[in-house]
Amino acid sequence: MACADLPLPVPRRMRHSFDGRAASVWRIVSAGVMAFSLHTAAVSAPKIYTCVDGANNRLTSDRPIPECSAREQRMLNADGSTKKVLPPTMTADERADFEAREREKAARRAAEVDGIRRDRNLRARYPNEATHQKARLAALDDLQRTLQLSQRRLESLATEKKPLLEEAEFYVGRAMPTRLKQQLDGIDATAEAQRALIQNQQAETLRINNTFDAELARLRQLWAGAAPGSLRPTPPAPVPVVQPAAGPPTALNPASSSAAR
Repeated sequence: MACADLPLPVPRRMRHSFDGRAASVWRIVSAGVMAFSLHTAAVSAPKIYTCVDGANNRLTSDRPIPECSAREQRMLNADGSTKKVLPPTMTADERADFEAREREKAARRAAEVDGIRRDRNLRARYPNEATHQKARLAALDDLQRTLQLSQRRLESLATEKKPLLEEAEFYVGRAMPTRLKQQLDGIDATAEAQRALIQNQQAETLRINNTFDAELARLRQLWAGAAPGSLRPTPPAPVPVVQPAAGPPTALNPASSSAAR
């Protein structure tokens, strides 16, 4: 026999490697077959439904029971234990009511989560009363500067108007010159705008203070240990009512009476 016809010997280390790989493949295949068999058995297992109808009779079937569509049904395992509970089938109105309740619950949960988040952010932003007071003063600072500018502008307009009023005294009972009347009307219109601006600035100052007051009352409870989200929602700050600016007194503007005569 030629040497080429003789089988080559397989080293012992390689034989152990082949045996180990074969065993691993066999275990994987066996596990897959077992899982498939269990799944097939579970799918092919008969389903058992049971319920008690309106006449207090216990009904059993291999599918959902129409007579118990408005009642709770139970799906049983092969040993009689409960596998799943099927709720009653809802009518259209019942379904609408159920969905409305679920939306209301979801809204309440969202509000609770939002309240917790806002309280945590508020407490983190203002760890003490000093930081809160500093933020209040910073928010009011620009308004106070603008308010002071408007008040100084009113004083300046009053100063500009004084010599014009003195000049207008010469025309009591007579037609006032167009130039003088236009100057007085222009000052009155500008002063009216400044008064309206001051009222708006005062209303905004009140709104900011109301907001910071409400925050401070809430913060004091949080600093004292109240859990975030456990407090009642902070009511919105009341909107200040801005009264319309009063017109200039007719005594300071004789042009009106002269024109009327």
